[in-house]
Amino acid sequence: MLRKKNGGIARGSRSAQVLTKAASAKVDRRSFLRGSGLAIGGMAALATTTGRVSQAQAAAASPKEAVDIKKTVCTHCSVGCTVLAEVQNGVWTGQEPAWDSPFNLGAHCAKGASVREHAHGERRLKYPMKLVDGEWTRVSWETAINEIGDQMLDIREKSGPDSVYWLGSAKFSNEQAYLFRKFAGYWGTNNVDHQARICHSTTVAGVANTWGYGAMTNSYNDIHNSKAIFIIGGNPAEAHPVSLLHVLRAKEQNNAPLIVCDPRFTRTAAHADEYVRFRPGSDVALVWGILWHIFENGWEDKEFIRTRVYGMDHVRDEVAKWTPEEVERVTGTPGSQLERVARTLVNNRPGTVIWCMGGTQHTNGNNNTRAYCILQLALGNMGTSGGGTNIFRGHDNVQGATDMCILSHSLPGYYGLAAGSWAHWARVWGEDLDWLKGRFATIQGKDGKDKALMNSSGIPVSRWIDGVLEAKDNIDQPENLKAMVFWGHAPNSQTRMAEMKDAMEKLDLMVVIDPYPTVSAVLSDRKDGVYLLPAATQFETYGSCTASNRSLQWREKVFEPLFEAKPDQDIIAMFADKFGFADRFFRNISRDDAGSPSVEDTTREWNSGLWTIGYTGQSPERLKLHMENQHTFDRTTLQAVGGPCDGDYYGLPWPCWGTAEMGHPGTPNLYDMSKPVSKGGLTFRARYGVEHDGNNILADGVYSVGSEIQDGYPEFTMQMLMDLGWDSDLTDEERAAIDAVAGPKTNWKTDLSGGIQRVAIKHECAPFGNAKARALVWTFPDPIPVHREPLYTNRRDLVEDYPTYEDKQFYRLPTLYASIQKQDFSKDYPMILTSGRLVEYEGGGDESRSNPWLAELQQEMFVEVNPRDANNLGIRDGQQVWVEGAEGAKVKVAAMVTERVGEGVAFMPFHFGGQFQGKDLRDKYPSGADPYVLGESANTAFTYGYDSVTQMQESKVTLCKISAA
Repeated sequence: MLRKKNGGIARGSRSAQVLTKAASAKVDRRSFLRGSGLAIGGMAALATTTGRVSQAQAAAASPKEAVDIKKTVCTHCSVGCTVLAEVQNGVWTGQEPAWDSPFNLGAHCAKGASVREHAHGERRLKYPMKLVDGEWTRVSWETAINEIGDQMLDIREKSGPDSVYWLGSAKFSNEQAYLFRKFAGYWGTNNVDHQARICHSTTVAGVANTWGYGAMTNSYNDIHNSKAIFIIGGNPAEAHPVSLLHVLRAKEQNNAPLIVCDPRFTRTAAHADEYVRFRPGSDVALVWGILWHIFENGWEDKEFIRTRVYGMDHVRDEVAKWTPEEVERVTGTPGSQLERVARTLVNNRPGTVIWCMGGTQHTNGNNNTRAYCILQLALGNMGTSGGGTNIFRGHDNVQGATDMCILSHSLPGYYGLAAGSWAHWARVWGEDLDWLKGRFATIQGKDGKDKALMNSSGIPVSRWIDGVLEAKDNIDQPENLKAMVFWGHAPNSQTRMAEMKDAMEKLDLMVVIDPYPTVSAVLSDRKDGVYLLPAATQFETYGSCTASNRSLQWREKVFEPLFEAKPDQDIIAMFADKFGFADRFFRNISRDDAGSPSVEDTTREWNSGLWTIGYTGQSPERLKLHMENQHTFDRTTLQAVGGPCDGDYYGLPWPCWGTAEMGHPGTPNLYDMSKPVSKGGLTFRARYGVEHDGNNILADGVYSVGSEIQDGYPEFTMQMLMDLGWDSDLTDEERAAIDAVAGPKTNWKTDLSGGIQRVAIKHECAPFGNAKARALVWTFPDPIPVHREPLYTNRRDLVEDYPTYEDKQFYRLPTLYASIQKQDFSKDYPMILTSGRLVEYEGGGDESRSNPWLAELQQEMFVEVNPRDANNLGIRDGQQVWVEGAEGAKVKVAAMVTERVGEGVAFMPFHFGGQFQGKDLRDKYPSGADPYVLGESANTAFTYGYDSVTQMQESKVTLCKISAA
């Protein structure tokens, strides 16, 4: 985001520990670098303190000295940009963007251009530490693991396994993510989750329940083929800058109109042909307003709907209520503008829809994501190049970590938590299922019978606070949470931080595992019971990660871990050793002499079990071959043209069916019937049976190219192969593996041989069937998406017409809706507050605010306020103000007076931390590990609110008041 400058001087306060000037001083670029201990043009040695580990230095390179080039992947968003790391004498000395990468095409954003400093950063946590009488004390790894392990085992004995919460990370590689979810199962809890819960869980739920898989359907590169681009609730220019290369290519080459819908005029909106401003929290009303014009004029794709969509008539009934007048009343957007948007989308097909967290982080976020999908179904834009829903995800491996299901409601591959799901993974692991069952607790259900928590969704990360603070009798587990493990997670990315502080102080034990000390290290007033363990960055290990488009890439290790940092898989192994189940846990995975698990063996283990989403064909060898031959892949289709990967799609985007030996090329665009399944084509998934209310919900007379079943069909089972007479195509080994599961009842998801998938694809059929997409999701609270007013709304006139849900209990906790909304907070808190990203920082910001090259660019936390509001409040640009949320917590930030936000709306970025309700917490960080830039966390002021299906937090719309500080 562009920052206002005064006479070339950037505004920003700095601590005396970072700058030589007072906290309120104004500094220019040169002063900032000098005061931060940096030399212009390079990193100078920073002053060290007693016992401090010095920064690694490369010996002076001679002209003939060899420079090793290592290929890795940027860690700051999900585009998947390749970084060429230059390594000399084991030290990372330089970097370049990879021109051969089809994703970044030789480009980097500010964050990507500075990842070397992320790895070599002076502010990293250098060795294990524990809090003793309020002071950070250095300890050994052995001491830390033993002390933490003993306390956890004691908690487990007294309160049960569910009293320890394992909070994982989208920063893990696929292998680390898989091991982490498996580890939680061996500990005996489903209280495990990661960042996807609070960024795209409503996407996964909404999209998967529409057409089968909850992921980006096409790719960044396929946007080159789009004739129109519709972005809602996303700001790729700042959140995913390199992705904008692909958007702008379509805009320029195809003359594709770019439509941006956002409550705030963003940097992305600056590129738009049509900018649509609307009231935060009214996405469904906006989309229905567009569809009203499409249906009213008969512009929908009727044949596509007839053959491939179920329930669109129910959508028509709801959309008919959203006349232009009603849409403007609810959204603030003129009907005439939405008629123009509808006409533009209709006349420029295929078009793609792009969204991000602006659409997901709402109490009805699942409704938003389904509405976006239904818009594409109505236009016939699904299953076609240039169309689809391109869902931009925020972390480098948030797609992969989600696919590996570091989630409280599922096992890897979205298998869920049913008895059959655990049986499947027990077979993959070679584990005794009864032993696994014995690791979990049980509770007495409402019917008086024992209920196995093994099959019960755990507490989501969005609600861990309530897992600590809620009355024990209101939680569906034996005890409250007693210990939290924050493993690669920034707590300031979550709402209700004042209550979070209370929860942290009530815990018996906190463990923070991260390359940098996060806000977890300083938010609470604890004096003991906190451990900081230094995890290595992804540049100090190797393995695979999955970009937003479902392509897997293989990172090389750039250098050995710095200081005393350890890769995440090694730390998992240390805990497994401590808890006594390492031999069982790693029975299929070799370990070296130092105890480090084999990454390749880990990949092969999940290859052997992740049949549901096709993570089975991407062997380490195939992925490494793709990285070595990036130059052979087409920049638009992503298909290799000749060379050793000929015919493959880059990164083998899932589903990559069958075993690696089958050689499936990956699936570039989901649900594209113009290709045979064996060549990357697909139908919609038959995930919901064959009929609903007596209606056939399989595809009607349409099928993928070459399919021997020329109509809709259910998912494949052994019985189906037998009925078709195709079981004779199975090998003896495949048949034996199928018989070992459930004989004729074995389906394509649980056949460990892959034989059912192989035979189905031999006959050019999709293993998961051929069905219609669901516009009607009868299993959700709102089968057809409806507008519901946010819990904290200043439009009291709309609450009666569009109320929220009734309070309910799910994910083990009571969840409030109507009891909050019925209270009128708008008189005291009249302004709408929303949040978002900046181009300079990422996530909770701990890493990027500790990077001097990024910290220089954005030195101060702020709130954007419209000029009319600022003048009415008596606030001037640059003035310090209080932003107080509707639950009473407040933050002290600088006012930025700008027309980027509309009247009555305020915006804050969420990347800051290290200050809390006006108090600077810099002195609470371990010495030398405090980020260069601190600031109030926006989420301190954000309030209660959770999605009705996934418990996604509501961080895009609440109420606040602003006053001069």
